[in-house]
Amino acid sequence: MLYQAYQAQADLLSPVRLAAQFMGPALWFEGTERSALRRLSAAMDVFTRLKLTHARPAYGIAEVQADGGPVAVREEKALVAPFGTLLRFVKDRSAGAPPEPPVLLAAPLSGHFATLLRETARTLLRDHDVYITDWHNARDVPLGHGHFGLDEYTLQLIAFLRAIGSGVHLVAVCQPCVAALAATALMAEDDDPAAPRSLTLMAGPVDCRVNPTQVNRLATERPIGWFERNLISRVPMPHAGFGRRVYPGFVQLAAFMSMNLERHKEQFRRLYHHLVEGEMDQAAAIRAFYEEYFAVNDLPAEFYLETVERVFQTYDLPLGRLTVHGRAVDPRAIRRTALLTVEGERDDICAVGQTMAAQELCSGVRPFLKSHHLQAGVGHYGVFSGSRWNTQIYPRVRETIRAAAELP
Repeated sequence: MLYQAYQAQADLLSPVRLAAQFMGPALWFEGTERSALRRLSAAMDVFTRLKLTHARPAYGIAEVQADGGPVAVREEKALVAPFGTLLRFVKDRSAGAPPEPPVLLAAPLSGHFATLLRETARTLLRDHDVYITDWHNARDVPLGHGHFGLDEYTLQLIAFLRAIGSGVHLVAVCQPCVAALAATALMAEDDDPAAPRSLTLMAGPVDCRVNPTQVNRLATERPIGWFERNLISRVPMPHAGFGRRVYPGFVQLAAFMSMNLERHKEQFRRLYHHLVEGEMDQAAAIRAFYEEYFAVNDLPAEFYLETVERVFQTYDLPLGRLTVHGRAVDPRAIRRTALLTVEGERDDICAVGQTMAAQELCSGVRPFLKSHHLQAGVGHYGVFSGSRWNTQIYPRVRETIRAAAELP
């Protein structure tokens, strides 16, 4: 009933928002500083921004600085599966340019879309041939496509790696670190030619027993049955995934916003103030953030529940109990893949030590192929976006990939 109630409210408010969207700009006049009409226009603009969308925003990567100058970029669907697309960012490089190392950027399957890693992908594009796991909204996946849990996520990563081919490097951000490590271990055990040459794990919950955060505590204070009863809903009509059980993106967003509610209220007050004062650049920055933040993605219920239980509650990977369709995952099987783990000093979602735990699990990797980077002064999102990502963390990632690409 939760999703049905949400859908009914959204349908009810839709014509009101649409009217405000068209009327707001009509009331704003350049010469009417701080007038009642301008204030009304600003209020309507803020009202129209207080809505959720369910379609992936554009990546918007039209060009990057590479090969000594600007290079045009286009998107190409390398492989399309029911729950996700292997999306490639193709650079328009000059004929005869040397090949670049292929990199698969594993994005979280969470309440937001993979476009949250837009900046990560843009930075990697400077020196690499970049692919990303562009996960679909589960409410748009018909029931006929079946189950998609943590095992299926791991196997989908393997399928994507094989589609790219030998010499690929895998970079996982946050949630998919466990699946990325499992996929690499299984491929190493099989001596798969598409096994990653390097594996970079960034701010991911490899071992949640280490320095538990508030997120970890919330995941363990209730049994998994509580999560299933209270957070899982069925997709209502008229969506393509009608009847599919999902963890709705709007539920996750509500939980995130409740943790910093006053900060979000203040941002919308600032948006209103900037619009009234005609400070359009400042207003545009806030608008852009919330357009992305309010684009929500529903998760398959089984993926969400299995992740909560197996990663955050029973710690299957660090305790040696993780399986994929009944097959045991043994990180010690990884021998020829270089390993880089990255953490943020102030990360309050995935604390210091949780990602580094992969170093000990991967005991088969020789010491000279292992490295760890603890970035001072950044929280969770600073690990893969912002100035320190670009100037301090990315160079470590780039050097790991380059060194691994040169190994026999």
